[in-house]
Parts: sequence; structure tokens; C-alpha cells
Amino acid sequence: MARRTVAPALRSLYLDDKDGYLQFAGDYQPHNDDLEQQRILLYGPTGSGKSSFINSVDSVLQGRVTARASADAISLESFSRKYRTYKIQKGRPGTFYPFSFTDIMGIEKDTDKGARVEDIKLAMSGHIKDGYNFNPVSKIAEDDHKYNKTPTLNDRVHVLVCVVSATTTDILSAQSVAKMREVRVAASEMGIPQLAILTKIDEACPEVFADIKNAYKSKHLKEKMEQLNLALGVPLNCIFPVKNYHSEINTDDDIDTLILSALKQIIHFGEDFVNSL
Repeated sequence: MARRTVAPALRSLYLDDKDGYLQFAGDYQPHNDDLEQQRILLYGPTGSGKSSFINSVDSVLQGRVTARASADAISLESFSRKYRTYKIQKGRPGTFYPFSFTDIMGIEKDTDKGARVEDIKLAMSGHIKDGYNFNPVSKIAEDDHKYNKTPTLNDRVHVLVCVVSATTTDILSAQSVAKMREVRVAASEMGIPQLAILTKIDEACPEVFADIKNAYKSKHLKEKMEQLNLALGVPLNCIFPVKNYHSEINTDDDIDTLILSALKQIIHFGEDFVNSL
């Protein structure tokens, strides 16, 4: 008899509460008057789906599939090379949600490839300006025109989100894990809250591919989350499985709900951090 991979739910999730999640995102306003937007920094291995997650959040909130953040389905090297922040339009043009996503070059195992840990640390402190082109062999210099010598609250990172593919959690290289752990430790020292997004869950588990509602019932995904927990130390209740939009041309309520559930917790964590400063 084949081993069942669907089990009692790992956690409770109301897949019919999409409207509630949307209302939360729409109603959110920072309590700190000095903060214009929460800055959510995404980092993780190359090809993990950072840009696709940004596009997916944008798609959910716009109600249509979008593709503003450049993503690539072929190259094994990081497709995102610039430090770029994406605001999400809210209502009429020129108005935005009070949170934004910053995308960076992916982390790679080789020392001369991918984003440098030193640059990610500087980015979290607000020292890197939008548009900086990452150099895998050297960190940003203080005399670089993209170096921000006097960062404000709005320049700093308020939530750090690790993005990892569910198809690769068990084959992450020791070098990549070491770099990601170093980033986590630095964020912890700065007091920055952290979460993890587990992407490509439909590719990793046939039961989830068949029905996205099995995301929190899949034994296989639970094992993937536990592997990520052991490798990086991210608590299980801070790891969120999602399916990014990549082949769909229309949004789906169940896919949206998983994404919105993660977004709600990200916003909560960022709000808690800013209010504690």
C-alpha cells in the first residue's frame, strides 16, 4: 500500500477567508507616523522564487496576474542583480499600500557569485540605495553613489523574509546555509523580525499539486518545513508554504489565501518591530 502523504492539518488556515485577509491588507496603516512604508527584504538562494513572490502578492492585491518583478525560469544564476524596491498600487495611480518589497541578488554557494552577506547586512541597516547593482566579488564602497551614509527609518529593513523552494530544501549546500545563517544572525542582532516563505509547494508534493488546500495537510511539506527549521533555525510557526503564480493567467482564491496569510503575518511582524524602536 502506498504511503499516504496527507495528514491532519499542520495548522489551522481558513481558506474561505480571503476577503478578511484582503480587508486587513487594505485597512493597514503604520502606527508610527514617521514610517511611510514597511520595507520587506527578500533573500534566499538563486531560483527560490523571490521575484515571483513579489509578483504573486501584487497579483493578489490587484486581482489580476502581474509580472512587474523580473523572474527567469531558465538561468541557474541570479536573474535579479539590482537592489530594487517594489511598491504595490492601491486604488488609483500614485497611491500605494504602506508596505513594499525589496528584491536582491540571490545567494549562491560560491564565494565569487551571488549577493554578498556584507551587502545584505548594509541593506538591512538602510545603507544601500535603490538601483544598486550587486557585485559578487566586493561589497559596496562608502564612496559609491548608491551608498546611503545617513539612513532614515524608511530606508531600513523592517522585516526579513527568507525565500526557499520546497523542491530544494534538502539539497541546500552547506555554503549557502552558512551565508543565510550569517544574515539571520545579523538581523537578530538588529532586532529585525524574520519569516520564511516555502515556494513551489505544488512541484514538491503531488497532493498539493492536485489540491492546493492540502498545503497544511501534506506530510512531505511538513518534512520540508522541518528541514528548513533545522537548517536555518526559523521557527515552524514562522514558515509559510505558498504557491507563486507562474503559469496561471487568472488568480485563484485558494492560492491567494496562502499568500495573504503569509502577508498578514509579515505586516504584523513589521509593525511590532517599528513600534518597538
